[in-house]
Amino acid sequence: MATTTSITTTYAGESAGKYISAALLSGNTIANGGLTIRPNVKFKEVVKRLELDGITKNGTCDFNDTSTLTLTERILEPKELQVNLELCKKDFRSDWDAIQMGYSAFDNLPSSFQDYLISYVAAKVAQKNEQNIWAGADGEGSFDGFSTLLAADGDLPAAQQIAGTTVTAANVVDELGKVVDQIPASLYGRDDLFIYVSQNIFRAYKRALGGFQANGEGAAGVGSQGNNQDINILYFDGVKIFMANGLAANTAVATTKDNLQFGTGLLSDHQEVKVLDMADLDGSQNVRIIMRFTAGVQYGVVEDIVTYGI
Repeated sequence: MATTTSITTTYAGESAGKYISAALLSGNTIANGGLTIRPNVKFKEVVKRLELDGITKNGTCDFNDTSTLTLTERILEPKELQVNLELCKKDFRSDWDAIQMGYSAFDNLPSSFQDYLISYVAAKVAQKNEQNIWAGADGEGSFDGFSTLLAADGDLPAAQQIAGTTVTAANVVDELGKVVDQIPASLYGRDDLFIYVSQNIFRAYKRALGGFQANGEGAAGVGSQGNNQDINILYFDGVKIFMANGLAANTAVATTKDNLQFGTGLLSDHQEVKVLDMADLDGSQNVRIIMRFTAGVQYGVVEDIVTYGI
């Protein structure tokens, strides 16, 4: 059965040749280097964790073991996902781009629509992937994201599980402070340490930096520019803030980039959209849109993670 298609269009002069869709939620965690990517994972990959204790001891004339080495592991298992759409070319003959289909009964999808459809499908997959990375739960078209994995992990220290609330410009400084206060001392100051925040927390913090006397940020804001400014890189108490669009509202995760792993087969699979005209294969007027890829996430050391609202 073909994918249900609903086309509403009005011909009013020459087409501008452009299609406009609603703004897409960017898959920014991968695009902006927010985690460690492990490509070429065909089935499973082991994320190893190595620990040493008592590394130094008092000197003696003899050789004595100085520590205990503990090697544990987590399994990164990307899930196979796909996109399958089927469109009937007949549905587009009355559209204002029909001239691009040609005059033969063996016609094609309008070329401009085909180009648009390819980019649109790829962008929608990027959006879904972003949501899966952070808030996904294993099910149809999804895999367990970091929030789901962390919520089920009994080894996450209780003190590093911060209860969340509705974050606003008035309380964002206090709430982010709770997260920073629980970051392990061994992580604080590292260049790859981030506080990954939901979009609403990021917005609230930028507004607070614009100037709010009530929460002590000062009426003039950063650089005495008030709200008329664009701060591209945000820090809180020396820790970089990363806006993770896939995080649910009022949630955050603090850890290092190398502790968060994204596994997949080939990265190029996420950018390849195949368009198959079925006319020469089964004589139908259908066109199929196909994507196949694998994706999954895992973290290494749960004790190096602080959660907020998860």
